[in-house]
Amino acid sequence: MGVTNYDVVVLGSGPAGEGAAMNAVKLGKRVAVVEQSALVGGNCTHLGTIPSKALRHSVKEIISFNTDPMFRAIGEPRWFSFPNVLKKAESVISKQVKSRTQYYARNRINILFGHGSLIDQNTVEVVQHNGSIERLVTKDIVIATGSRPYRPSNVDFNHERIYDSDTILQLKHTPRRIIIYGAGVIGCEYASIFSGLGVKVDLINTRDRLLSFLDDEISDALSYHLRHQGVLIRHREEYDKIEGTDDGVVLYLKSGKKVKSDALLWANGRTGNTQEMGLENVGIEPNSRGQLEVNKHYQTSVENIYAAGDVIGWPSLASAAFDQGRSAAGNIAAENDWRFVDDVPTGIYTIPEISSVGKTEQDLTAEKVPYEVGQANFRSMARAQISNEPVGMLKILFHRETLEVLGIHCFGDRASEIVHIGQAIMSQKGEANTLNYFVNTTFNYPTMAEAYRVAALNGLNRLF
Repeated sequence: MGVTNYDVVVLGSGPAGEGAAMNAVKLGKRVAVVEQSALVGGNCTHLGTIPSKALRHSVKEIISFNTDPMFRAIGEPRWFSFPNVLKKAESVISKQVKSRTQYYARNRINILFGHGSLIDQNTVEVVQHNGSIERLVTKDIVIATGSRPYRPSNVDFNHERIYDSDTILQLKHTPRRIIIYGAGVIGCEYASIFSGLGVKVDLINTRDRLLSFLDDEISDALSYHLRHQGVLIRHREEYDKIEGTDDGVVLYLKSGKKVKSDALLWANGRTGNTQEMGLENVGIEPNSRGQLEVNKHYQTSVENIYAAGDVIGWPSLASAAFDQGRSAAGNIAAENDWRFVDDVPTGIYTIPEISSVGKTEQDLTAEKVPYEVGQANFRSMARAQISNEPVGMLKILFHRETLEVLGIHCFGDRASEIVHIGQAIMSQKGEANTLNYFVNTTFNYPTMAEAYRVAALNGLNRLF
């Protein structure tokens, strides 16, 4: 058994682990990363963000080809199978792994592939894939092991037609009809993907409306367009049991309804990857969903053990995880300019996509803030007309007296890119955050960015 000394040992090489490792080494620390899989990147690269977004992009291109009259001159609409579309995602994954492997090599970060567990608060034991055992003695530890789909015990995930958001990437056929249980971000994204491939989708939502944390108008727009794509949304439903058969899956709902499909995708919640890590050896206890509690410095209940990313729960976004990992490393190095990540833009890659930052209309109404709304509909934007992406809108919420920008909500093509312009202005202090910026700034034409000018003028026209 080998023993090596480090300043920081990071468990996990997903966004949070990578962010922590890279920042720690930049700050002069000797760093090792333990990755349980055979390749770096974590679930983000191999099972979550990258494959699902690559899938979405391919499906969106298929939709464009099949609906644009210009392409009818060279052929009829085409049908594509799920496995064929998945090949594009696989090529992107390999490119991401190559790039991220180079990052570790360039920064002289030692990577150990195997299962890591805590012996005590300064020792990590790694059982590597080749069977050898290493002990890493370290001053500080960052747990960035991510999450996995929540699997209730009464659902048979061994059945060949019952999938979760990890195993759906192993689907070898294209179902004619699929049930998606859970209408959160993952469920809505996959509803868009499958309906875009011509699959009939039953989307089962346990709540009153889709993605209720969104601005109501944006949530309503998502519901409308999913239904327009052929998705049947069933609100306020819970499963009683799920029965796999030889030719499909039957979902029994507590309301007495029965739904049958060729396959079922379980997309209802996630669990932190904290099992078999030796947390009991250091006195750290996960919550009921396997997640770890941290303070604003990303410290757990043990002072020198930090945690970041999906393993700590909200917001469970790759974008936030990178910053959380970087902040954890900054706090380890006793730097004072690292932040607690609590102001995160939402990015939802449905078709069309959604992004928002700041307050919603319902938030501001509840807080009795005198706000006004500025809107720009994409159908009237030249760039949207050129790209044949007329669906969507940009919505700016601002204080009607000070003109302070309070919230940005975008629904439509490139929403996750467009939102960052508004985010940049909202982050300015005092009078620098004002709706007038969008009116008094020259935007390239034609662009989607000029929607900010249109929305700002629309909002100012409402004032009296």
